Formats: sequence, structure tokens, C-alpha cells
Amino acid sequence: MEPRDREGGIGLSRPDDIKTTGLVIVIGPYLRARRGDDGAQAGHSDMRDFEARIDEAAGLARAIELTVAESILAPIQQIRPATYLGKGKVDEIGGVIAGHGVELVVMDCALSPIQQRNLEKAWNTKVLDRTGLILEIFGRRAKTKEGSLQVELAHLNYQRSRLVRSWTHLERQRGGFGFMGGPGETQIEADRRLIGDRITRLENEIKKVQATRRLHRAGRQRVPYRVVALVGYTNAGKSTLFNRLTRADVQAADMLFATLDPTLRAIGLPHGGKAMLSDTVGFISNLPTQLVAAFRATLEEVLEADVILHVRDMSHEDAEAQQHDVELVLSQLGIDPEANDTIIEVWNKIDRLDEAARENLVNIASRRPPERPCLLVSAETGEGVAPLLQAIEDRLAAARTTLDLTIDAADGAGISWLHRNAEVLAKELHEGHYDMTVRVDATKRDIVVERYHGVPRVA
Repeated sequence: MEPRDREGGIGLSRPDDIKTTGLVIVIGPYLRARRGDDGAQAGHSDMRDFEARIDEAAGLARAIELTVAESILAPIQQIRPATYLGKGKVDEIGGVIAGHGVELVVMDCALSPIQQRNLEKAWNTKVLDRTGLILEIFGRRAKTKEGSLQVELAHLNYQRSRLVRSWTHLERQRGGFGFMGGPGETQIEADRRLIGDRITRLENEIKKVQATRRLHRAGRQRVPYRVVALVGYTNAGKSTLFNRLTRADVQAADMLFATLDPTLRAIGLPHGGKAMLSDTVGFISNLPTQLVAAFRATLEEVLEADVILHVRDMSHEDAEAQQHDVELVLSQLGIDPEANDTIIEVWNKIDRLDEAARENLVNIASRRPPERPCLLVSAETGEGVAPLLQAIEDRLAAARTTLDLTIDAADGAGISWLHRNAEVLAKELHEGHYDMTVRVDATKRDIVVERYHGVPRVA
């Protein structure tokens, strides 16, 4: 759909025939840049074209099987405290809503509780803002107990400030976890004290999840498997790449937030070593802060990763803006994208580019500094995967020391310790002793040198 009239009133795009009930209208109330404004004050999302932003919002709605009747661009000069939009646009959109019998309006912005309540009264329909919509998607997609806990915590923290409006919906008894069901999913309408108690219990349960994850990470460090984490904008192709590298069968679909719960699998590296690959939740522009906080236990896999693969959809018109949004979330997690030397950019979906666009990306990649590498890949076809695996291995090896050592063949305990605590690259038996080449972390280097008289290999 292509909304019209970006400069004037409201741009509408109507499908030819709407037959489905339960229709949704998506509204893009985007601030126009003021004269002399460089766009920085409103954040990275202003880099996006209005049409691209509202298309993404409509995609979010479709991700939970909502039928989008119209996408309405409603550019504004300033945000109104009472209704976000000006009165004229509220009335104009109200006429469109009445004409379609719309059951839900999605505002692609963050609404205050008062703004949300006033719009619901003015339009006589349910109103959901961007944060609420993303939380709804997460609530439907979470499959594991951990994911459900994190989504519910984010949901309650968000809804606690909106108790003022939930009293008007007590007559609805539909099931469901999120905002579009009824009061059956959580007891939000009870009172703030009950919600506070529930939040406290959830936080305690998530602390147990964090403790369990720390144990798992400690176990992997003893193996020792290094961790490679996939991050990127939602629908950038992370799960497809994950399946390609691990030969797994994780759900991968052309849909925003197709996968939510984190998954770890072992991957084989070119020279026989192994690493653990972690597929994390996709990021998005204006990712609700409640979700960043609630999913910190899951995203700790990124914090602890030895290598971070930033997967980018280079066929997307907003690839540059998406990069900034991902880097913003990484910064919120305490990772500085500019100063971090563990990040490798994976420029995905090159199979969708024409020859000229490909050649341009190759030229750009060749000029990147060695500490900020980027590799062109097609997770769909497998093109570029071999160089990517080599780059992962090289990056992992850079932080480790390669040692040559000789060990008595009868020292079974010592050989076993090396296999558990180091990466054994070569092992040959010669007249009662083993000549071994191992690669170890800096934390174990001195132990190996002292106990096994290891000699660092000269590059």
C-alpha cells in the first residue's frame, strides 16, 4: 500500500475489497522535520522514510494475523498532550474508522495513558500504540517458560501505568495473553498492589533463569566452546543464517519477529574446532525499554559472546537506519559498537541484489578497516558462508594462544585435562609421548606453559 499526500492532510490507501471482519487501521503520526533541524534530536528513526515506517508498522500488525484495512499517514508539526494528533485529524480519522467498523487502531508511536484513553473515547474503538503492539507480538510468540516470564514482566510494567483505561473493558471475556484479549489473560484490572506483587515474583523467577544461564555458560567455558551470537534487525535473516551454519531447523519466515526464544547450537569451524552459535531475538526501531530490560537475561548471551555477528539485510531500503537501531540497542546493553572488536558485520541477502549493487557493496567492504570487517553472504543460497566461518575462526583464534607441547602418553589425566580446557589442534604419538598443538584462552595459558612446558608457536 502506498499512502498519498505526505505533505498535506491524511494519506489513505484502500485495498480493492475488504471482506474480513475485525479490521485494523494503522496510523503513522510522524513528526515533520522543522526547518534547520538536522533530524538528530528525534533519534535514528527519523532517518526512515515515512512510507517505510508505516509499512513496517503494518507488517507488525500482520505478524499477529491482523487484517490491515488501511495505512494512514498523518504527519504532524507537534505532539498534542491530550490526543497526540490535532483535533482536525482526530475527527477526520474518526470518520474513516466509522466507515469501516474498525475494531482496533494501531498508532505507530508511543502514547501516554491519557492520550490512549482520549483517542479510545474519541474513536469509540480500541487503540494500541507501538509499544503495546510489539508486546502483543512477543506475548504470542514466546514458547518457552523463560520467554513467557520475560514477556509477562514487560507487559505488566507497561500496563501498570494504564490501569485507568482497563476498567472500561471488563465486559470482554476473550482469552489470550496480551492487550487484545480480555481480562482473562492477567489480573491487571485488580489493582496496582496485586500487579506489584506479581512483578516481584516474576523478577525473582527471572533471577533464577539468569543463575541457570550463568551455570550453562560456565559449563561451556569448561568444554571449552566459544560463543558466537547473532544480532540484527528483525527479519534480517538471522534464523535462516542460523539454520545454514548449524543445519538446524529453527523457524525462519518472511515475517517480523518470526522467532523469539533464544536457541543455541554447535557449529563446526574450518579447521575442526567448534563454537556455540546463539540466535537471539530480533531488534527493531523504538524497541520498548520494558522489553530490553525484561529480556536482559536472554540478551546476556550477547554480552558474554566472544564474537557478535551483526546480520544486516542489505536488500532493504532502510538498511542504514536499521543498522543504527541495532547499534542503539547494543549500546543500551553496554556494548559500544564503535569500540568493540568482537563485532563482524554480515551483509545478508545479496542474492536479491543486482550486479551493480553487489559490486558497490564489494567495493565498500574492501575499504573497511580490518578491525571492523564485513562479509557478503546469502543465507538463502549459502554464498559467502565459507569465508564467514573462516572469519569467525580467525576472530576466535586472535584472542587465544597456540602452544606446542610434549606430554607423556601415560599421563591420561593430563591429556584429558587438555581436551576439556583447550582446543586440541594436532596430536601425534611418538615413542611413548604425544606431540600436541593446542590453543588456549589467556586465562589458561600460564597453566599450560607451567604444567606441560608449552612453547608458544611463532606465527
